[in-house]
Amino acid sequence: MNLTDLQRAIAIFAGVAGGAGLAAALADAASPIYLGFFLAGLLTLLRFRVAMSLWVDGALALAGAAILVVSLPGFEETAPLHVWLALVAVWMFSWLFIEELSFSITGGRLPERPLGLVIPLVFGLMLVFVWEVVTRGAQIPQVLLPPPSTIWMRILDSVPILFADFIQTFVKAVLSGYAMGCGAGFVVAILVDRSPFLKRGLLPIGNFVSALPIIGIAPIMVMWFGFDWPSKAAVVVAVTFFPMLVNTVAGLNESGHIERDLMRTYAANYWQTLLRLRLPMAMPFIFNALKINSTLALIGAIVAEFFGTPIVGMGFRISTEVGKLNIDLVWAEIAVAAVSGSVFYAVIALIERAVTFWHPSIRTGRT
Repeated sequence: MNLTDLQRAIAIFAGVAGGAGLAAALADAASPIYLGFFLAGLLTLLRFRVAMSLWVDGALALAGAAILVVSLPGFEETAPLHVWLALVAVWMFSWLFIEELSFSITGGRLPERPLGLVIPLVFGLMLVFVWEVVTRGAQIPQVLLPPPSTIWMRILDSVPILFADFIQTFVKAVLSGYAMGCGAGFVVAILVDRSPFLKRGLLPIGNFVSALPIIGIAPIMVMWFGFDWPSKAAVVVAVTFFPMLVNTVAGLNESGHIERDLMRTYAANYWQTLLRLRLPMAMPFIFNALKINSTLALIGAIVAEFFGTPIVGMGFRISTEVGKLNIDLVWAEIAVAAVSGSVFYAVIALIERAVTFWHPSIRTGRT
């Protein structure tokens, strides 16, 4: 395939990294598997003379990653130069693979499904891989930044603790506060749409309330609702209410005068127009608020737990384990929170695609 200018530059850097790594590996008397990898990387410069499949780059990236993972436990000090050059080569080959795969999918030479999922998967795995190699190869103290393998082992060893914290923070505080905050914002938006007085008076006040810092309102909510999950749910309500209110009001105004005049010619009243025209037109705005609030809710609940909570919860665990220097457990909690928030966001996005299938952005994304 013809390479773009960016792909050519990446290919040159990958080949040069292979050549430099070969020289460094010979000087360090490295393992033959390193020599073979670097030699294969250097030979990829022949792509400018003969055609080379993108899967070759993917295979080289995978092979180099496997070599690094296998060899890392053998280093008791900072890894030698050829290891870092191997890391650079693996990154370049994976980057080139992603670029070529994306270019081929966009050009219609390869199907978007399921290959479209490969791109974010490879990119995410490469970030974790670089994190692993850098922390272990540079002998970074685990109290500063533990490698992903250590975090994964801590997750496996702390499943009961992590599950109890997940139930306390996400299931009880986040989901309940999210439902109440988004539901209240939606209902108030309907009332604001019906009343010009509320539109002029309530929205500025809502803007003021939304600017209040979570750190400021969390202790107050703890004093009002106690140390258990209701106070955290109250914080979630406070941070999710206004985004839903503003987006719903904006969405209700999305329908034009022509569409509304057409509904009037059909003798439709306010509620019929709302249900058949204005709410469907507002759905992209509503789901936008739901997706924004899915992350705000989790952040708000975790931050609120820093200011008083029972001996369970993600925020409580993070604050206490940092003081004990159990950084691997802190990162395990962060990983659980990140996965929970990502899955929550993905579920809302899937529902959005099913509900707003008619919207141009969804239709364009499907083709």
